Amino acid sequence: MSTIQTYIEENKKRFLNELISLLKIPSVSADKAYRKDVLNTADFVLESLKKAGCDHVELCETPGYPIIYGEKIIDKNLPTVLVYGHYDVQPADPIELWTSPPFEPVIKNTAIHPEGAIFARGACDDKGQMYMHVKAMEYMTSTGNLPCNVKFMIEGEEEVGSEGLAWFVPRNIEKLANDVILISDTGMIANDIPSITTGLRGLSYVEVEVTGPNRDLHSGLYGGAVANPINILTKMIASLTDEDNHITIPGFYDNVEELSTEERAEMAKAPFSLENYKKSIDIDAVYGEKGYSTNERNAIRPTLDVNGIWGGYTGEGAKTVIASKAFAKISMRLVPNQDWRAITELFKNHFESIAPKSVKVVVKPHHGGQGYVTPTDNIAYQAASKAYETSFGKVPIPQRSGGSIPIVALFEQHLKSKTILMGFGLDSDAIHSPDEHFGIWNYLKGIETIPYFYTYFTELSKK
Repeated sequence: MSTIQTYIEENKKRFLNELISLLKIPSVSADKAYRKDVLNTADFVLESLKKAGCDHVELCETPGYPIIYGEKIIDKNLPTVLVYGHYDVQPADPIELWTSPPFEPVIKNTAIHPEGAIFARGACDDKGQMYMHVKAMEYMTSTGNLPCNVKFMIEGEEEVGSEGLAWFVPRNIEKLANDVILISDTGMIANDIPSITTGLRGLSYVEVEVTGPNRDLHSGLYGGAVANPINILTKMIASLTDEDNHITIPGFYDNVEELSTEERAEMAKAPFSLENYKKSIDIDAVYGEKGYSTNERNAIRPTLDVNGIWGGYTGEGAKTVIASKAFAKISMRLVPNQDWRAITELFKNHFESIAPKSVKVVVKPHHGGQGYVTPTDNIAYQAASKAYETSFGKVPIPQRSGGSIPIVALFEQHLKSKTILMGFGLDSDAIHSPDEHFGIWNYLKGIETIPYFYTYFTELSKK
């Protein structure tokens, strides 16, 4: 058994208890009612970095929630790794669909996680994965195995657009200077099939408001004579895709990166069972853009999805009204070369143009970010690959993800460094959904693998 495996085995119970304590704090950045909890979580992270061996730790104020910065510089001639993570979490709604309270972590055995998984909001996204780095740091400093310099930047607004981080990074370029950025906010194919995320989609997120009459109307007295904003909104949304599920916004695909036949063939080599995929989410058939496989649809193609829609009466029983207003939240996942601001403007112009004169439409942009592709021919990727190979016994598969981490492109723009995405979650971990969880095996395997990355990256940097 290696030194890191021994250390994990000796401290396993404490590692789990610390993560459970972190998960108990409801750090929901989207809801101001949880502001104190978010700030308490920031304090928890700050103290954890101190205990893990950082020589300097500080709480950095931003226009939003604070960023926790920590560092240990052992030799300025050695490479520096900047670790990014976030301590905020998604709202837990709908709470009634959780089988256990979202902020009362419990360990349950599952078919995929027979050794147990921690069920709680934020378990995988991103508290569990962020905390792996804290514990890996603890191991390296307490055993004298830290081979290079380390910096931490842990934010509290990732789930609401990272506006504070976007403000902080360009103002602290020297403080954040690094040779590579390391993030664990992604996943891998399976516990026995390690993979490294090499591509992320961008994001444009908007809210639309459709207004008809100046008040709710009796649907008998006014129905058929006055435009119903809910009806209009649903028709407008339906028109945004055609019969092939191709997005109809003019100019939307102008800068879409088209992968070659060879690149798509390489993607297809990744193990994937369509039947298992359908079974895991209890659907009878997949659905998406014509001409592309499921893995291509959710990784290399842009999308448009309604994330929420409301208006009128939704309470118990009946209330026959024509609502004055209807609303929807819409997200567009974008591929490299699609600028999220340009796409937001295209959406806004198009959505307003297709509205009938009987209603008024307002499009409110929320947040977004650029897509990103990590090169696989640099030493950072090679170090990550060797790290997985050492701990898993298998060479990891490079894989593009359908998710978005908008700040990755921001980092490259301002800090001029590449990002390596070493994720240890699984697609089945229900992030952003009820019953989010993170396998205990995955949590501990991440702690085991991360120190190898530091070792190999330092070694390769000297060549």
